[in-house]
Amino acid sequence: MTDSLCWREAHPAALPEPASVMRVVSDADTAIHVRRHGNLEGPRMVLCHGNGLAIDAYYPFWSLLLTEFDVIVFDLRNHGWNELGPLRDHNVLSFVRDHDAVMNGIARQWGAKPAIGLYHSISSFAPLLSGGLSSHYAGLVLFDPPITRRHRPTLAAFEQAVTKAVRRIGNRTRRFASVGEYVEVLKYFPTYRQVVSGGHELIARTTLQQSPNGNDYELKCPPQYEAQIAAYAGVLAVMVDFKQLDCQIKVLGADPTLPFAFLPAADFSDILTVDYDFLPDTTHFLQLEQPCACRDAVIEFLHQQNLV
Repeated sequence: MTDSLCWREAHPAALPEPASVMRVVSDADTAIHVRRHGNLEGPRMVLCHGNGLAIDAYYPFWSLLLTEFDVIVFDLRNHGWNELGPLRDHNVLSFVRDHDAVMNGIARQWGAKPAIGLYHSISSFAPLLSGGLSSHYAGLVLFDPPITRRHRPTLAAFEQAVTKAVRRIGNRTRRFASVGEYVEVLKYFPTYRQVVSGGHELIARTTLQQSPNGNDYELKCPPQYEAQIAAYAGVLAVMVDFKQLDCQIKVLGADPTLPFAFLPAADFSDILTVDYDFLPDTTHFLQLEQPCACRDAVIEFLHQQNLV
């Protein structure tokens, strides 16, 4: 069974309505809309997304968790369901502050219980740099996090890729005549060439909103916001020390033998404390390409670590 059929047969309908929605105030200009889906009595999973996207675009992946797990999803500030705030506050350290507010809000609103964090790309920094990692999570699964070795030439290649990504993102247009026009643009991007059937439409629907003029559509996260976050990646990429983290962690990377979709896949050869693996034939957007394989890898890790 292909991954497209796998997720469509499991949940063929459109995005489901959340069982509950919570608005968490992080600072004076920012509120994060947190949504709860799935089996409310099951083990808890908390999910967030990569730069410029929205967690609802990952529905092909998290739809496969709804039967068994209490699935809680949220968007990074200035993405998805959240309102657009000041550019000056759009940085990874703000993501960390938002993350802590979200996790504390989840415990207050829906009760405290062990959680498994599933984070893709830039959102991985939020739990890793949080001061309360072990109090928030029993385990983490990080999908292709933008983390690299402190040594050259790996770091040099990473920094070079960051510079190219920032330039490319900054030149991206924000407005489109229709959702369909953006779908066609996404199909043209090499970075989204391998997403599951229907994935381009889902990305477009979850990352666009109607412009104030009512005549066209615009990206919810403007390109200059996305580029500013990408620029931080080179600085933060070497800050995480897995040896100091008191939490069971698995890293699932893109296929290191394929051309890079966004940034070079992390080199974890000198981090012996992390359970690292990669999915063959996937790029940086592996959850959107092989959602069933990603689900299977998560479940295997949870059973190996006795987390479920």
